[in-house]
Amino acid sequence: MPKRVSTVRGREFGAGVRAAIESTGLPSREIARIMGCDEAKVSNVLNGKGGFTQIEVAQLLGVCRTPAPEVAHLMDLFPMRHHGGGWWQEHGTCPPVMVRTAFENLQVVETLVSWHATMVPFFLQTADYIREVLRASATIPADELEERAKAHLAMQRALPNSARRLFFIHESALRLQVGSPEMHAWQMQHLAVTANQPNTTIRIVPAARGAHAGMAGPFTLLTFGKYAPLVWVELENSSLFAEAEDAVKGYDTVVSALMDTSLDEDESKALIAELSESAWVHADESASLQAPSVGPLPPVP
Repeated sequence: MPKRVSTVRGREFGAGVRAAIESTGLPSREIARIMGCDEAKVSNVLNGKGGFTQIEVAQLLGVCRTPAPEVAHLMDLFPMRHHGGGWWQEHGTCPPVMVRTAFENLQVVETLVSWHATMVPFFLQTADYIREVLRASATIPADELEERAKAHLAMQRALPNSARRLFFIHESALRLQVGSPEMHAWQMQHLAVTANQPNTTIRIVPAARGAHAGMAGPFTLLTFGKYAPLVWVELENSSLFAEAEDAVKGYDTVVSALMDTSLDEDESKALIAELSESAWVHADESASLQAPSVGPLPPVP
């Protein structure tokens, strides 16, 4: 079955308009009647195919009595590009607490391939690891840390249980201690457990192999049942969603090269288990050094 003609930007717009219509409690055909247009035209907008002018969008949101902040968000998504080239979503100083575009696409993903060289990939991070990464950021406000950590965990949970996940991680990211020795040990144990889940594959790129195809930076490749694939690249204060066929093929080539460079699945599991055991030994040693020393007992009177 051919993929539906829509864009990531158009789908987010459609989802927002759908939510606005649903909030009224009226069926889309009634909204179309109030606006004096065909129901098929409203349906096209809901499916991310466009069809409305900017004035018609404003009228629709007015009919739905959509709150002003949401109106501003949806109008910012308009006009939508339908050629599938992609979307560079600028956030300002730092990303929003919840990257809405990514969240909505993650909920319908069929396969996810993620690569990171400097830290554990986002979808494999424990809550403590997430907090430490946020705390180390130069742009994330300290008073948003807990709210952002909860949002990140919600994005992890957004992945359907049926989604197949393939993660590539550079060995140096596993050896980097993020947080306390105990936090690092728990993160490594989480990786060891996750690597044995039936829908998850983790492949490690060894440091000894030197230069590799992933040196340009981290990315997440998403494929869907109904839509064309896209690549999500999260930057310091923006997100890139690449949808052009050539761009996605380029990342497919990087994935193939990482498959050739990385350890196989069993070798990767063995290295993760080894590093996990070593992390727990270090955590125990660190805890022993920090334990208060017990002085000599007082003399018995």
